[in-house]
Amino acid sequence: MTAVSMVLTLAVVVMWLGGSMPWPVALVVGLGIDGGWLATLAYERRLAAQGDHSPIVTGTGWFFGLIATAVLIAHAAGEQSPGAWLAVAWLPLAAKALWLVHGLWERTALTEGALRSIHGIQQEARDEAAVARARLRAEAQTEETRLTAVTAAGARVARVQAKTAQTLSRAWSTLESARSGEGTGKALTCVTSRVTPDVTPAWELPVWGPVEPVPVPALEFGPALSDAELDRLVDEIRTSETPALSYRDMAIRFRSAGHSASEVRLRAAWKRVA
Repeated sequence: MTAVSMVLTLAVVVMWLGGSMPWPVALVVGLGIDGGWLATLAYERRLAAQGDHSPIVTGTGWFFGLIATAVLIAHAAGEQSPGAWLAVAWLPLAAKALWLVHGLWERTALTEGALRSIHGIQQEARDEAAVARARLRAEAQTEETRLTAVTAAGARVARVQAKTAQTLSRAWSTLESARSGEGTGKALTCVTSRVTPDVTPAWELPVWGPVEPVPVPALEFGPALSDAELDRLVDEIRTSETPALSYRDMAIRFRSAGHSASEVRLRAAWKRVA
């Protein structure tokens, strides 16, 4: 855009001033404008490369840009169809503005290593955010599944309780009807033992065949062990193996050997010897 602006400015100066002065003079004037603009632009770029800035140089460059724009506008005003020339009259100022933007971009430019580091940091942040979102979604789905299972289990328990309550209610109603019935007293009297005079004898179940009495073996209990004997037996059984037996194994072997003692005495003996 700078090159186009310089060519247009030179052409306009030569065409505009060529009628009133020799064209070499007009060419020198045009080259002077373009040369001054190019010189200030080159110097400003050199200062920018060194990290410096000169408001005077910048103002001079804008001054030459305004002169070029004014020349193009003045030439367009003298033409019969100025629209085409006015359409390109803004090119010098636009070129200067683009150089300004390019200078701002250069001051904020970063090296490849810094750009790779920034990219890596951004990618790491995106990865962490994605992992966090996935974890939250998984936890939400797990919680939803758990709540669904708990709700379903609660509904099953409620149905079972309702069914059980209904069954108990019917059974209780049946018992209440039987208790309040007219023949309940007589039925209870005939199946219970006689407790008062003149009561119907106890009702016995019918026997469907010969009956032979089955002898009940008498349980023979040995003499109760004293605390000393019980302690000695518990200690012998406990230390019969290495490592020593636990209380549960000792109690099983104690009773398997035919000894008898209450659970309270046996545990007390275990505590004394252990």
